[in-house]
Amino acid sequence: MKGIQVKELHQVAVRFSGDSGDGMQLAGTIFSMISAEVGNGISTLQDYPADIRAPQGSLSGVSGYQVKIGEDEVLTPGDLCDVLVAMNAAALKTQIQYAAPSATIIIDSNNFKEEDLRKAEFQTNDYLGELGIDSDRVVACPITPMVKACLRDTELDNKAVLKCRNMFALGIVCWLFNRSQSLVESYLRKKFKAKPNVAENNIRVLHAGYDYGYNTHASVPATYRIESIHKRPGRYMDITGNKAIAYGLMAAAERAGLRLFLGSYPITPATDILNELAKHKAMGVVTMQCEDELAACCTAIGASFAGALGVTSTSGPGICLKSEAMNLAVMDELPLVIVDVMRGGPSTGLPTKTEQTDLLQVLFGRNGESPMPVIAPTSPTDCFQAAFDACKMAVEYMTPVMVLSDAYIANGSGAWRLKMLNDLPTITPPMATAALRDTFSPYKRNEKTLARYWATPGMPGFEHVIGGLEKDCSTGVISNNPENHDRMTRLRAGKVAGIDVPDVPVFGDKDDAELLIVGFGGTFGHLYTAMEALRSKGEKVALAHFKFINPLPQNAARVLLGYPKVVVAEQNLGQFAAYLRMKIDGFAPRQYNEVTGQPLKVSKLTKAFSNIIHQ
Repeated sequence: MKGIQVKELHQVAVRFSGDSGDGMQLAGTIFSMISAEVGNGISTLQDYPADIRAPQGSLSGVSGYQVKIGEDEVLTPGDLCDVLVAMNAAALKTQIQYAAPSATIIIDSNNFKEEDLRKAEFQTNDYLGELGIDSDRVVACPITPMVKACLRDTELDNKAVLKCRNMFALGIVCWLFNRSQSLVESYLRKKFKAKPNVAENNIRVLHAGYDYGYNTHASVPATYRIESIHKRPGRYMDITGNKAIAYGLMAAAERAGLRLFLGSYPITPATDILNELAKHKAMGVVTMQCEDELAACCTAIGASFAGALGVTSTSGPGICLKSEAMNLAVMDELPLVIVDVMRGGPSTGLPTKTEQTDLLQVLFGRNGESPMPVIAPTSPTDCFQAAFDACKMAVEYMTPVMVLSDAYIANGSGAWRLKMLNDLPTITPPMATAALRDTFSPYKRNEKTLARYWATPGMPGFEHVIGGLEKDCSTGVISNNPENHDRMTRLRAGKVAGIDVPDVPVFGDKDDAELLIVGFGGTFGHLYTAMEALRSKGEKVALAHFKFINPLPQNAARVLLGYPKVVVAEQNLGQFAAYLRMKIDGFAPRQYNEVTGQPLKVSKLTKAFSNIIHQ
């Protein structure tokens, strides 16, 4: 490009922000998608309010989407962004805290009038001065009037025209980072296949935004290119954690030779699992939107009894309501996968924010001795494998299994390399065979796994009854015998305890670290990045990150007791630390706890861990 240079970058973070109706989530999603398709690593953060639609231009109604792209794997969306798109005054005021001091700021200058500034609670018209922003960092673009001019020859009304402003902003960002417009065009034409005029109007605006950057150079000294240096062969896509869970469930059902059934009740931030699976009826997926959480769980249990792979999805409040039915699945020893996408609590809490505060609930929040395996995916892309592993465990051990996701990885996305179905392990249901017909009882077990054999309705000679009342371990009839109850309780517990799970991995200076960082689930990217930052400064640090929570990996005690200092970092007030202390004699870790509703900040982690090392 004449007159402006192109610089190579290793990674960069971009944050789109505006009113909830400004389409910032879509703009960010598209930019993430096209970056993943060209082989860049990506990590995203959706940050939006719980309000269905807050007053336009208000501080409470701002929605943000941050994506970090890199030439190699990217593990976090970044503490601070390098480019901030702010579509109005409220967005600038609330989002500037997430921008680096040197960040380029792109604003729609049309939305910084006196009324806009009043709604955003600025005290003067000098909004840049109030926020301490150097005007040289700001690209003030009249996005709204330019979009209106671009679409003036269409039949769109003013409201429909304004909905296209996000594509103008995306066009500028695509120009800034040398992104192909053709990938965006393909996405829009596919998304709006039923409304081709909508697609073409958005494409026109996208081109206008790109051309604005190209023709004016948008007051920036250079544009940027981020190449992919370690791209493995294969097809890549930008995938959210919720979508990855849906894909993992479908893949597992195929490998098990079972029909997939999801019984669910819509709840933020888990609803997208239901929405995604509902698209795949052609693959034999059955979805049922139920009237309440308990009914949703019960339908999934019924499906499992009938021989399907039963799944239910929810968030923390729904886990409370499903607990009675989950206990029924424990007693009946049926394969059931429960997905808990954790959000801020308690009660309604922070529906759109992230936490790890359901851990003790999913481990112990049921009456009686009610053991259940728990798997906590570590990233959006890992959600696929976690869901697959949960299904394999549920089916082969005939037990309910919990997938403990969270809002950050559920809504976040990463560049995912599509799996070949035949490369995934086979799942073998312990079906009752004809050889067992004469000796069958509902609780006749595989001696190795302790899984009971699975007989479904319609199998002659295998008629039986199961339910919530305790059953005799031999005959399957209702039993109040004390010794039998003790034996059945120990059998159920022993089955879960005996599940073979992988060792907990240790990263970094695993042989001579002065500090071992311990985490679980969706905090992996932030903890790993903090560990690497400390190692780059010469510190001896390691990270043990748990994906399998119950049962714990066999090497857990050896790892956790093998370092001079240990800190457990989690997004709650110490639930995982308490669980580990209960399970491992002599374990006395330090703790790092945050319950802000936001992902952990690498800068804060490195400072806290450094202080522990040098205490």
